[in-house]
Amino acid sequence: MNQPVVAKFGGTSVADADAMGRCAAILEQNAGTRLAVLSASSGVTNLLVALASGAQGPAEREQLLRQLAAIQHAILDRLERPEMLTRHIEDILTHIKELADSAAISPTRALADEIVAQGELMSTRLFVELLRRRGTDAVWFDVRKVMRTDDRFGRATPDLASLKAEVEKELKPLCDRQLVVTQGFIGAAPDGRTTTLGRGGSDYSAALLGEALNAAAVEIWTDVPGIYTTDPRLVSEARAIPEISFSEASEMATFGAKVLHPATLQPAVRCQIPVFVGSSRAPEEGGTWIRNSTPSQPLFRALALRRNQVLLTLTSQSMFQAHGFLAEVFGILARHKISVDLITTSEISVSLTLDAGAELLTEEVKNELARHCHLKVEEGLALVALIGNRMSEAGGTASRVFQAVHDVNIRMICYGASPHNFCFLVDEDNANRVIADLHRELLPA
Repeated sequence: MNQPVVAKFGGTSVADADAMGRCAAILEQNAGTRLAVLSASSGVTNLLVALASGAQGPAEREQLLRQLAAIQHAILDRLERPEMLTRHIEDILTHIKELADSAAISPTRALADEIVAQGELMSTRLFVELLRRRGTDAVWFDVRKVMRTDDRFGRATPDLASLKAEVEKELKPLCDRQLVVTQGFIGAAPDGRTTTLGRGGSDYSAALLGEALNAAAVEIWTDVPGIYTTDPRLVSEARAIPEISFSEASEMATFGAKVLHPATLQPAVRCQIPVFVGSSRAPEEGGTWIRNSTPSQPLFRALALRRNQVLLTLTSQSMFQAHGFLAEVFGILARHKISVDLITTSEISVSLTLDAGAELLTEEVKNELARHCHLKVEEGLALVALIGNRMSEAGGTASRVFQAVHDVNIRMICYGASPHNFCFLVDEDNANRVIADLHRELLPA
């Protein structure tokens, strides 16, 4: 067949039988969609993560298992509990109980991935049955056959060459014949053990599979009708953006926009595959198309906010008119797989930010850094990112931003490295007000 469309449905989109029915209707209206990539039903992953921690006693663990089973049974009831499917779901629930019992004794990252992956395996089984009952020729496919990864459990990296080859052999022939339903978020290590791509990895999975299939488009169906000028929960005047460029959307995803996983656009950019973001609850409202370029390129497009930021300030007299200090610092961070976001320097100090850094900044990392410099760690910060076009070229951009937030203490500024963003840190307590003020002044309706 011609280039297929890949549709990804998030957890809220497959939360229950009614939600799954809305997703089925979306697929039925586009015969070109040949691959559906699903998350676990809403709430399921959180329950599985809790079970994987092994932190509960027997009674609490049993309660979590009952909650998990109730979500699956409610959908099975609406499907009139077909015998084979019911048996399959019950087998998975039993498997989860056994794995959770093991985690209570000795939790590991590999065991956690095996537990958490069961959510997608159940939601896709249930969805295939619902599609078949509606008259759609659908087939279930285990994505672990093609999504080969390394063995970094919890945040595995896909093997792109292997993925392309396996998709050509295993998945593409199925997509040529019928609608295929598969899982996002999960993969398999070289030894066959289940891995996960990290929270939000279902979007990334869909984009990777779209790239391997040379898809015409990748659709991300969620619970909001597109990408907004900012989070509408923070600013009621926020509005949907009909069309946005890859560069702008990448900045938004990187700097906190929840509607897209930061890695999602990488495969789409490599192959110039358009990405659509829409609401499965209200597909008639349209959504946002993300393309290589757009006719409209406003100076200010949107605002993103990322909380839980950590600011590190490293001070050393040896930095002055010397070389090698930054190499030492970044070497330490690289060995511990810590990614740096923003960075500024002076003669004897360097400041840098880490996303969710408190979790990454272990005592071992601190001790290594302290051997080379004085280390100051500040938490309780939020990163504000203004997204747009040619911002580093347009005169007066910075003055307009600073005027809008003139009464707020700004801790760090990054401006000019990219024409698409203007970033700075503020205290968490001021973050919501800063977003609202900037939106009112720079993004009026």
